[in-house]
Amino acid sequence: MSESSSYAIDFGTSNTVITRWNPVTQVTETLALPQWSQQVPSSPPLIPSLVYIDDAMAGQVTAGQQVRDRGLDLSGDPRFFRNIKRGIGIPVQGFIPEIDGQQVPFEQVGQWFLTGLIQTLMQTEGAVDSLVFTVPVDSFETYRNWLGQISQSLDISQVRMVDEPTAAALGYGAWNNGLLLVLDFGGGTLDFSLVRRENRPFTQTDNRSSTVNPLGFILKWGQTNMAENVAQRNQTAQVLAKAGQNLGGADLDQWLVQYFADTQGLPLSSLTLRLAERLKIQLSEQEKATEVYFNDETFESYELKLDRDRFQQILTDNQFFERLDESMTTVLQQGQRQGVVREDIDAVLLVGGTARIPAVTTWLQQYFPVEKIKSERPFDAIASGALQLNQGIEVKDFLYHGYGIRYWNRRSKSHDWHPIIRAGQYYPMDAPIELLLGASVDNQPSIELIIGELGETTSRTEVYFDGDQLITKVSSSQAAIQPLNDRDGARSLAILNPPGSPGSDRIKLLFQVDGDRYLRVTVEDLLTQETLQADQALVQLQ
Repeated sequence: MSESSSYAIDFGTSNTVITRWNPVTQVTETLALPQWSQQVPSSPPLIPSLVYIDDAMAGQVTAGQQVRDRGLDLSGDPRFFRNIKRGIGIPVQGFIPEIDGQQVPFEQVGQWFLTGLIQTLMQTEGAVDSLVFTVPVDSFETYRNWLGQISQSLDISQVRMVDEPTAAALGYGAWNNGLLLVLDFGGGTLDFSLVRRENRPFTQTDNRSSTVNPLGFILKWGQTNMAENVAQRNQTAQVLAKAGQNLGGADLDQWLVQYFADTQGLPLSSLTLRLAERLKIQLSEQEKATEVYFNDETFESYELKLDRDRFQQILTDNQFFERLDESMTTVLQQGQRQGVVREDIDAVLLVGGTARIPAVTTWLQQYFPVEKIKSERPFDAIASGALQLNQGIEVKDFLYHGYGIRYWNRRSKSHDWHPIIRAGQYYPMDAPIELLLGASVDNQPSIELIIGELGETTSRTEVYFDGDQLITKVSSSQAAIQPLNDRDGARSLAILNPPGSPGSDRIKLLFQVDGDRYLRVTVEDLLTQETLQADQALVQLQ
């Protein structure tokens, strides 16, 4: 595989960034694609994550900067989609508008965006042999599987994934060593990651005092021919702690529109959301901001004014800083369990457009001295860092979510979840987890098992349509659970012969997580002493 054909894509809620590795200069380069990219002064080329559906039946769309160039983002047309990433893998509440006679899920819109982007990349750059996607730390497996399905349709031999803040820690080139706290705050997510960069390989002892070898890849598909690089690896990035939540610039835009709706009667629309976003961006550079809009055909006009003090009050009213404190507390507590205290952190690296808001830097100064806070690469650090996986850096990571199996809780008369893999588990595991199960009815022919991905008890993001407008909002706190195999043909674990009966344990399950994050199970029939499944891969974990 040629190094010149290695690329990374940071698919963001607001903007997308593509980088490539230049083998001559030995540095990453941020690409500008014709018709897709916008050129913003003093920033790398950014691709707006926008889609306008021209023909849903034919799969014809306008995407990226072309949407803005044609003014398609300022209309209330239901063919226009923004915040696509947020809708992928999340059940949309209520009515989804039909386009050209069919419903179009966000997964389909996102696929049109990414496949079109990659096709343009190949037409512009030539063959792509290696591609790295970056993903939020709090993304569920459905989102990662969606990316994997897209990858299978591409003529690319190797596709991998890495957490966005971990990639950002690799992308800040001035910080090749030390303990780094990354605050990745983009359009849709807030992610923290505490990463230790070292210049030598290491092994990490987990909470059972067993040695685990460093892992080079978070996730991979296809053929790999990176073995020749393994012996050359002399840098490591160990993830010590991470925390994430669905909070981003899109939420701030909606808070601003709501503020102007309350004070000026401003309607919620694609146009007003865009004006609010522009105000927010202006306030990252100056104390006061003004946006004026006038349509000479409809005579629709708006004049919006905001200063930083009022903006900060709007953030406070929406518990913005409280939610930042929650994530900071989580990641620092995880670090303490690894023997790291706040004073040990060498630098705090800010990534993402929302991280550029001055109020965020002011908030951070409650925890760290200003000289430790760095914000030189807010837009391209993630995509640049993702390419470091090809350049001799290994990543040692752990499972962000816990996993469990569903059972019937007789006391509450409802389904509940029994944890089998705890969040924070390093992998591969050195010893399996044992679980005994019995039949629940007479003459039970088989054992079925539903495996769920257990998120932390946190605020839930709802995605729904209000008329033609996509709305995302945070609802009441609850534990987020994503079943991973609750579909026909995927639940059955073992056939019982003879059939089972209640009253005693019938099968023994041995669960194990391998080096590629696959949850594997061995099933033994306690009655017949037969092995019904041997090291069977069930699902790939996060």
